[in-house]
Amino acid sequence: MSRDETDTFDVDLFVIGGGSGGVRAARIAAGHGATVRLAEEYRVGGTCVIRGCVPKKLMVYAGRFADEFEDAAGFGWQVAPPQFDWATLRARRDAEVTRLESIYDTNLMRAGVEVIADRAVIEDPHTVRLVRSGERVRARTILVAVGAHPVKEPLIPGAELAITSNEVFELESLPARILVVGGGYIAVEFAGIFAALGSRTTLLHRGDRLLRGFDGEIRQALGEAYAKRMDLRLGTTVHRLDRRGGAIAATLHDGSVIEVDQVLVATGRRPNVAGLGLERVGIALDAAGAVPVDRFSQTAVPSIYAVGDVTNRAALTPIAIREGHAFADTVFGGRPWAVDHALIPTAVFSTPEIGVVGHGEEVARRLCGEIDVYEARFRPMKATLSGRDERVLMKIVVERASDRVVGVHVLGHDAGEIIQAVGIAVTMGATKADFDRTIAVHPTASEELVTMRTPAVVKQPVAVG
Repeated sequence: MSRDETDTFDVDLFVIGGGSGGVRAARIAAGHGATVRLAEEYRVGGTCVIRGCVPKKLMVYAGRFADEFEDAAGFGWQVAPPQFDWATLRARRDAEVTRLESIYDTNLMRAGVEVIADRAVIEDPHTVRLVRSGERVRARTILVAVGAHPVKEPLIPGAELAITSNEVFELESLPARILVVGGGYIAVEFAGIFAALGSRTTLLHRGDRLLRGFDGEIRQALGEAYAKRMDLRLGTTVHRLDRRGGAIAATLHDGSVIEVDQVLVATGRRPNVAGLGLERVGIALDAAGAVPVDRFSQTAVPSIYAVGDVTNRAALTPIAIREGHAFADTVFGGRPWAVDHALIPTAVFSTPEIGVVGHGEEVARRLCGEIDVYEARFRPMKATLSGRDERVLMKIVVERASDRVVGVHVLGHDAGEIIQAVGIAVTMGATKADFDRTIAVHPTASEELVTMRTPAVVKQPVAVG
């Protein structure tokens, strides 16, 4: 008989980390009858609730009112010059975050999960130690759900003058001038937020287009839209940052200098594995510093699992939640299932917004062979009266042999809401014929997705880089 079968455990499950994945896993496991403790050293809710998706989306909403006020005149409204107050937004946003954190705490308590406000580290395959109290807890199963943190890469002279997406929520005032460095989700979203709220915004990215990995035409269209809203500099890097009076001087690789009041570096995130004790139990990290797991989120140590951003499979809140749920059902519910990471609907809350599910055109050509691409580019109905220079882009990518829709890409208002509904159809394996026989909702922008009948003219493939 193994030690596991004879040992005495304090709990069935110990969860390290109180973010989206850890909270969902803890609640579902407790619902299956497991005894569960969860340790969180900062605030329950994790990156998404405390300093990520939720507060950021509230700021996106705030910024979009600027367009609404401007557009109102075209519809006959007379709107006095609007004034924005950063302190009000910050106070209201932070109050909502605190409210949600309380809900997370309450839901865990109601589920029977014991929440411990402490840092936990792994001592052996079944033991965690609470750093502040020194208590050791024996657990039949340990779940690592500690997420990731922003990093300033590459590290340049003066990098300490910049902030990351953590500190951005602590700004006491709206910077008059801000430099955002990066080209991914976070950089794109915050650049859009600050530009909309009135900051003179520069978005700087070393690549030739924003949002690496997205469909090439979506990337191109976003760049064109952003170039009208802010100072967009592509193919550019920061050489150094220096304090110059009350400002920060950013020297670029070509020797030019930008003076700003704040620099936000959003160039990447790394798993929170430092000092966690993984090496002590023989869990080697992968090249990205993430915890390797199998499809059921199990590590090389059978009693230790990991979900969410710490595994670097797909760094999205809904994925962490699904992985946590699947883990709990598999280990404690007797219903094994694994998350399918192949089809993930996602949105970028830029302005214009982006919604995506499935493959971009370039990837589809590589994976599916012969494809057909359907495109619609148009001016949204609202812009005909507002006068705004705005375009919508929609693409459907179809595997020719099977007629299966393998990708849908939307750039425009409410793209995230549209793609959530479309994602159901694509996940179910819908064909282009299924889209064609769906009756359009008129007049809407999304009706274009079911009225495109002729494939676009074959174009030269756009590089994915």
